[in-house]
Amino acid sequence: MRRLTYDDSWPDSWKSSYYYDELEIWGSRHDLGHSYQYRDRRGWLINAVKELVPSGGCILDVAGASGNFSLPLAELGYRVTWNDLRSELAGYVKQKHESGEIEFSPGNIFDLAGQWPGHFDAVLAAEVIEHVAHPDQFLTCLTKLLKPGGRLFLTTPNGRYFRCHHPRFSECADPSAFESTQFKPDADGHIFLLDREECRSLAAGAGLTIERIDLMNNPLTAGHVKLGYLLPYLPASIVGAFEKGTRGLPQFLRERISTQMVAILRKPGAAESSQEEVR
Repeated sequence: MRRLTYDDSWPDSWKSSYYYDELEIWGSRHDLGHSYQYRDRRGWLINAVKELVPSGGCILDVAGASGNFSLPLAELGYRVTWNDLRSELAGYVKQKHESGEIEFSPGNIFDLAGQWPGHFDAVLAAEVIEHVAHPDQFLTCLTKLLKPGGRLFLTTPNGRYFRCHHPRFSECADPSAFESTQFKPDADGHIFLLDREECRSLAAGAGLTIERIDLMNNPLTAGHVKLGYLLPYLPASIVGAFEKGTRGLPQFLRERISTQMVAILRKPGAAESSQEEVR
């Protein structure tokens, strides 16, 4: 993946993407909490794909933004389709592309889904579902894009984190009230934040089975409650050791102090679906 040189003539969306690339990929120390969280989340997702999706598999990266998942997966030999509502970002990602097979399909995934029924071995939705007014419909849409036995890799902020004050989707009487503000990027675009229980419920409603749900990152790693002031002075090894230690805590504690939830959801294979019909 090519590192770009900043150009003041870029459109604003490219400039914003470059700022986050510096934090997330190229080692800027401007906001270490953001950098550490992104590094952990990105590492988990790419490793999970490598473990579960054979090289050469067909992958859709929904709302792929700067391409920081699409591009390394293409370099690993996957056939990747990049998607985002912001069509102008395709040009930014193309400039970063060095090797591997990647196609660009900008647009609303709800509108594009009819092009790809049962097409993908894997779909990535990294920090997307919390920006959608109808997360149940979103998961159903993505399920239709998967081949039988295909997997959805999902990352989202943990709705049980003690600093989370967003509503639960299951408690919202009329989600359509949020349709006019959905799809906004960054944290100010969050609508609903899911927890493990709600993730399981939405997955079941979409016909997906849970292969794995995990929690990661803590207030120190994220730089929250003023702990961010410590991060510039702590070696990365210390921050990593603390993160590893908190992942070994009892689940009820982890649910309160973990900022991120990650999940692998699987679409039943054809044989499994047939067995369900017989039952």
